Amino acid sequence: MVKKKRFVEVYSQGLLNVAKVLVDTETGVNYLLGSHSKRIGTGMTILVDQNGKPVVTPIH
Repeated sequence: MVKKKRFVEVYSQGLLNVAKVLVDTETGVNYLLGSHSKRIGTGMTILVDQNGKPVVTPIH
């Protein structure tokens, strides 16, 4: 049985200062993953719309 990945990358920008958008395949919630030169640190947060609600991608 092939297991479905929980998170999939749907957007990536940058080489040293990286920004990626990940989607949770179970909930559809979008997350922003940012890192600065891989040695300094990484952060992850939920993406929100203009009303402060989580951005959700429909899951099929």
